[in-house]
Amino acid sequence: MGPSREPRGATARIRVPADELAASAARKFLRVVLTERAAPHFPEVPTISDRSVDDAVLLVSELVTGAVTHAGFEVEVSCRIETRSPSPTGSEQTGAGGVEIEVEVLEHGTHGFPDGEEGEPIHVRGPSRQLLHNLAESWGVTYRRTGTVTWFRLECAVTNPLATAGQGVAVSPTPAVPPPRNRPGRSALWAEREGQSFLTEAGELLAGQLDEDMVAALAGQLLVPRLADWCGVWLTTDNAEMRLSHVWHVDERRIRTLRLALQKDRPVAGLSTAGVPWPWPQSGGAENAGGSALAFSLVAGGRCHGTLLIGQAGLSQLTDAVVRLAENVARRMAQSVVTARHYARQVSISRTLQRSQLPTSLAAVPGIDTAIVYEPWGEDQTVGGDFYDLFPAADSRWCFLLGDVSGHDVEAMSVTGLARHLVRLLAREGHGVASLLTRLNLALAEEAAEAMTLRGEREGSRFLSLLYGELEPDSVAGGARCTVASAGHPPPLRLTTDGSVTPAADPQMLLGIEEHAEFRADSFTLAPGETLLCVTDGVTERRRGTRQLDDDDGLAKVLRKCVGLGAKAVAECVRRTVHDFSTEPLKDDLAVLVLEALPAPRSAGRMATALPGGRSG
Repeated sequence: MGPSREPRGATARIRVPADELAASAARKFLRVVLTERAAPHFPEVPTISDRSVDDAVLLVSELVTGAVTHAGFEVEVSCRIETRSPSPTGSEQTGAGGVEIEVEVLEHGTHGFPDGEEGEPIHVRGPSRQLLHNLAESWGVTYRRTGTVTWFRLECAVTNPLATAGQGVAVSPTPAVPPPRNRPGRSALWAEREGQSFLTEAGELLAGQLDEDMVAALAGQLLVPRLADWCGVWLTTDNAEMRLSHVWHVDERRIRTLRLALQKDRPVAGLSTAGVPWPWPQSGGAENAGGSALAFSLVAGGRCHGTLLIGQAGLSQLTDAVVRLAENVARRMAQSVVTARHYARQVSISRTLQRSQLPTSLAAVPGIDTAIVYEPWGEDQTVGGDFYDLFPAADSRWCFLLGDVSGHDVEAMSVTGLARHLVRLLAREGHGVASLLTRLNLALAEEAAEAMTLRGEREGSRFLSLLYGELEPDSVAGGARCTVASAGHPPPLRLTTDGSVTPAADPQMLLGIEEHAEFRADSFTLAPGETLLCVTDGVTERRRGTRQLDDDDGLAKVLRKCVGLGAKAVAECVRRTVHDFSTEPLKDDLAVLVLEALPAPRSAGRMATALPGGRSG
């Protein structure tokens, strides 16, 4: 959701969502209102100086960034432009216009609702709210709180061109924000009083990030403009080179040119955490003003993970207070980058294992319409403990399977990947349904025994439920001959054209429990118009209180209502029924495989009768 604007006479308002783009949106809005919109739309409003505009934009940037980034609040910025009555100054009359900017911090965040349902207020505890108040106090801005809203109000005095010509006096702008050299964080007094609080906030914010580029971006917003006029963050790559991850400048218009300037001189990875003087980039500060810049290596665990560059315009040397705070921020950045990279590697490994569980595509079976529904339960997972496959084997056979392994961890993923590929191998070697399950069970039992010997009983207890079958399509009569077996899995349901629903296989034990178990298969003809429904226990055991979806043949009743529907419609009906059965979120993986037998093509039937000897083409 982007920001929404509402012009209101001489007042403009913007509501900014709680995301990392909030501060940028608020700054752009405010600058447009104070410069471009004021003159053409409100000609009676006094002229607003560039200095006042810059100060106001800077203040709002600080407040909005603090509210959104640290607390996850929505922010509403309103800018009211009005003309004040002339006030006496000595013997002369001068006029001063007023610009009032109000930032409302709304405690209705869009990131979540920890204390209630959506729409209820969030009661923030800890340092997040105090940060906003400390920030307002350090800028000398008044604030007040009512209910779940906190207001920060800034007033700027500006030149009034409506003063009479005879007076000949214009009131100079009175900035409500200190000039750049006196910004918070740049004085020894502020460092002693607020420095530790600033570092605590920085550490908490950076430690919660699991993306290294987000660490760099947040660090830039923390440092600019509190400690520096601009900053750049370089991060190391896998081949030990440096890439420029993030650039931030107190003047957004200079970010692009600053990035281009910094990219010309790439830092070298080093292990020194002390600030090292850095050549001032041509676009790093006020035009041709120059300044002081330092580079801080991001060191953690004896390795360099990047470089932090900061600069202040118009100075020959950064103060000791700024240097010490920047060094501490750099150390926290380094540790957060390491944490983010460890997380990224784990995610990569997990996704690689997940990809091995599922096929890249499903085979098209002649005379069979297929549909699959797959919804993993785990957060941020593309694959869970359930898996499926549909592939061709020799002798005009197509094999299908639907399985579920105990557990949802990485070990469970490795078991499902092993099982799926082993099934393909055995099927293509010519093993039938019963023989394949017997051999797969032996392999899993041996694997579990080895794991138990090496790592203990808990590591060895990995059991697998599997529904496995073969289809032999009949190109003459249509439909297919189906052979199927269920090893500890919910049995498949067969829907006939007259609406009757029956189990298509007898239940048998789980795979991997008994090493020498024997399995058997059931065979039948899936006639044209008939449907075979295969599901995992995420469907049958869907709960609503103490009741499960499949109690009293609940799944069969659902399937019975699907007479005449195609495979995809049946799959969607089952999926919707599972979700609607309870208001609670799913607590297990959801997998549905539907096979619908189709009539034989007419051309195939005519060709079969034309061939001599009754052979079909």
